[in-house]
Amino acid sequence: MKVTQGRGWTLASACMLALTACTTATPYQPLAERGSVTGGFSDEQVEANRFRVTFSGNSMTSRDTVERYLLYRAAELTRQQGYDWFVMADRATERRSRTYVDRPFSSGMYGYWGPSWRYYGRGFGWRTWDPFWGDPFWDNSIDVRTVDRYEATAEIVMGRGRKPMNDVRAFDASEVLRNLGPNIMRPT
Repeated sequence: MKVTQGRGWTLASACMLALTACTTATPYQPLAERGSVTGGFSDEQVEANRFRVTFSGNSMTSRDTVERYLLYRAAELTRQQGYDWFVMADRATERRSRTYVDRPFSSGMYGYWGPSWRYYGRGFGWRTWDPFWGDPFWDNSIDVRTVDRYEATAEIVMGRGRKPMNDVRAFDASEVLRNLGPNIMRPT
């Protein structure tokens, strides 16, 4: 009996951990399509000193965080490749929006073919609508929400020595790492 209870607690703990992971922003990590938290960075070498860097966030990650992590990854990659500075040759942030609606479903005396609807109203439970008693689409208890996900991409060109002073798209990799480092959330 105790073994069964131990397994139950283990299963319950694992479920709670999985649910908690779904409600956190993407940490600074390599791209993870599966696992506890989706999203992260990826990079691809285009030429000897040119890379395409991407950071994808989940629905809990703000645009500002996605763009900050992209800049940090560009600086980190620059230092890893033995360069001192980088220029953002191209940069874009894409927003993907998805709208979810808790819709009523049909029921009634004719089954799913009847002229009435049942829907779940927040605070009221299941409610019924028919053509003679009201309109559920004007009811404030129906939940409509939009979820945004951001992905930032940049093409960077790396260089050695002093960064170009007159180029506003040029970044000193060490300075970026030093200044943004305290704001980077890593996986636990």
